Amino acid sequence: MNALLTIAIAALLTPGFHGRAAPIDAQTRARMSGVSWHGGCPVGFADLRLLTVTHWGFDGQVHRGRLVVHRDAAGQVMGAMRTLYRERFPIRRMRLIDAYGADDRRSMAADNTSAFNCRFVAGTSRWSEHAYGRAIDVNPVENPYVSDSGYVSPPAGAPFAERRPHRRGMVGARAVRAFAAVGWEWGGNWAWPKDFQHFSAGGH
Repeated sequence: MNALLTIAIAALLTPGFHGRAAPIDAQTRARMSGVSWHGGCPVGFADLRLLTVTHWGFDGQVHRGRLVVHRDAAGQVMGAMRTLYRERFPIRRMRLIDAYGADDRRSMAADNTSAFNCRFVAGTSRWSEHAYGRAIDVNPVENPYVSDSGYVSPPAGAPFAERRPHRRGMVGARAVRAFAAVGWEWGGNWAWPKDFQHFSAGGH
């Protein structure tokens, strides 16, 4: 079969991007309560939206994932996810962090892409951008947090602390542009530490 015809047929058969933003439903609210959300959080459930989006997996198949984000960031995140889908950027898994008891380390170890989690910045009493639903961590193993002293989190991300050569699932120029197009900044552009998984509306 002609190569161009093969490509054209494949394009026609490829499922299109599907995304939906909705208020937090009763079931999800019950699941989050006391886990990723608790009393004292800087945002309430009315401020949050549940995004259901399609994404490419590491297996080359289309999957459906879920993210919780701030309502004023829903359109931005949806736009970035649509671009990543068009670029066929692979995401290992995308589950609400409640599946890991809202434990950031467990979620990262599972290479889980997540957004909202009512927590402080590690080692501080300052709310993380995740606590506002205005940050997302993408493929944490392939895009670890790296300090200037060489500390890597999650530990399985150590082989990816060196960003060359580029490997599947690593954030690169296309993913950075996808988020930059909606006004979000990348933690990989920080001086030190480098947070290669992290994108946020506030840039921190």
